[in-house]
Amino acid sequence: MRTGYFYSLVFALLTSASIAVIAAPAVKPETTATPQALEVSPKPQSTRVNLNEADAATLQRELAGIGKAKAEAIVAYRESNGAFSSVEELLEVKGIGKAILDRNHEKLEVH
Repeated sequence: MRTGYFYSLVFALLTSASIAVIAAPAVKPETTATPQALEVSPKPQSTRVNLNEADAATLQRELAGIGKAKAEAIVAYRESNGAFSSVEELLEVKGIGKAILDRNHEKLEVH
């Protein structure tokens, strides 16, 4: 009788273990999405703006404190007076003061 009891317990244990495995929710392995392609900007941004070549849109976008009107004034000055000989000549443009020049001095160059 003892062996019958033992076999019944083993059977009950195995049955409940198999039911627990079947009833347990399946765990899906986590997959991390890897980027397929890196985004590259269309053109590399220059660290400096050439006052003699930049158009009004570039001046407005790249320089702090320069809006549409001031950018157009810089281009108009360049067209009427010729190429800039130095960055400091930017002070001759109406609406450009020392504070704006100081803020953008590191971004400007003249070729």
